[in-house]
Amino acid sequence: MSALPQPVELDAARERILRWRAGGPALFAVEALGLPAEWEPKAREGILPWQWEASKLLVARRRLSVRSGHSVGKSAFLSWCILWFHTCFFPAKGGCTAPTATQMSDVLWAELSLWHRKLKDRLPDLGNKFMWKADQFEMVEAPQESFSVARTARPEKPEALQGLHAKYVLILVDEAPGVAESIFEAARGALASEGAYVVMTGNPTRLEGLFYDSHHKLKPMWGTVQVNGEGCPLQSQLFRDELAHQYGRDSNVYRVRVMGDFPLEEADSVIPMHLCEAAAVRDVQHFGKPIWGVDVARFGGDRTVLVKRVTNATLEPHISWSGMDTMQSAGKVYAEWNKTLPEHRPDYIFVDVIGVGAGVLDRLLELNLPAIGVNVAEAASIDDRFSRLRDELWFRARKWLEKKDCKLAKDDILIAELSMPKYTFTSTGKIKVESKDEMKKRYPRSPDVADAFCLTFGDSAEYRGPASYDPPYYPDY
Repeated sequence: MSALPQPVELDAARERILRWRAGGPALFAVEALGLPAEWEPKAREGILPWQWEASKLLVARRRLSVRSGHSVGKSAFLSWCILWFHTCFFPAKGGCTAPTATQMSDVLWAELSLWHRKLKDRLPDLGNKFMWKADQFEMVEAPQESFSVARTARPEKPEALQGLHAKYVLILVDEAPGVAESIFEAARGALASEGAYVVMTGNPTRLEGLFYDSHHKLKPMWGTVQVNGEGCPLQSQLFRDELAHQYGRDSNVYRVRVMGDFPLEEADSVIPMHLCEAAAVRDVQHFGKPIWGVDVARFGGDRTVLVKRVTNATLEPHISWSGMDTMQSAGKVYAEWNKTLPEHRPDYIFVDVIGVGAGVLDRLLELNLPAIGVNVAEAASIDDRFSRLRDELWFRARKWLEKKDCKLAKDDILIAELSMPKYTFTSTGKIKVESKDEMKKRYPRSPDVADAFCLTFGDSAEYRGPASYDPPYYPDY
């Protein structure tokens, strides 16, 4: 007995699924979501060239790693990947992760919700087959067999991507350089099947780890894409101009955040950028009494900066101001003191006393604040490896970051400035960090924010307060 003919609608649906499988997420976005196949400037929508390239590589290689600058369409592409995957494959399980809950829920998962709504509006029969939830995207008729989960990647919970066993598996990692290697290691079991796909995206901040290796020694096994924001219509010219003005087009900040290229970690860099970026996405429990550092502006274009830190974390983004005299600057610090709850006030406020900073210190002492003068031009206090105290403070900050148990608050300027200075050796073999004036020859602005942060390590500084005061001593972190 001959087989019954399949309904025309079923044949058409099968042909469409096979076409989308072969074409990848970009083709799915065109045909299912209604996006133009090429970017349309007036409409501000369409598929970008890099998204076509990434789609083809994902289909061909099943391992895709995309390094890019900011605001180039990564979240949209990742959302298309999830919708494409669950539309074209069954049974299918996915694990989506990012270093922070904010990146996972507020960025990627919110973007997925937006594109799912568009799919339901355009192709309701297809879009309504799936349900978006706060931490899971699933097929309505088979939620145990076809789903993707959203889980924050934390080193203490490497099982975030474990247990995803199915004929087809998708591992999707946003901001991959900030994800601990233990997370990737735990996911290896899910990638053993023939139908396993991996997509990693991120700003290339680290010169180590799986994301870095996927663009270097593991490149033969990965499909890789670099997205330079200078050629991307989604990244604003103002954003590029601001970074170029602040740090220079040759800086690591511009390379990473605009060009999507790995930083040039030169042997003479004081603090590698990846240490700062890792500290910015790390979750730690704060402890210790607060310490403040104040770098006082010397010239009209410089900023006076206040940074607040406890033993293992900065408490908030830096505070800065310019165009104020010494009394006004002291008043700004005093206002911060007054609005801080007594139990959160600092035990010590370290103030750079070179130039006009001495006047700020004197006024803070008159106001009975626990201010301590730090003359960063003096000889290093306890370590004869350094030329000056400033050099010692910078390397104490580096050691603090190298222990990888600390946290930097979200502060892009601080992170950028910490990675800027280089160091040399004097004729006597001592370490000398670039001065502000030397750095101004390479960058448009001096690292006032980073210097204020380094002042919080000024426990060995010269004290200019009451003679009865016993200067503090902190353990060498």
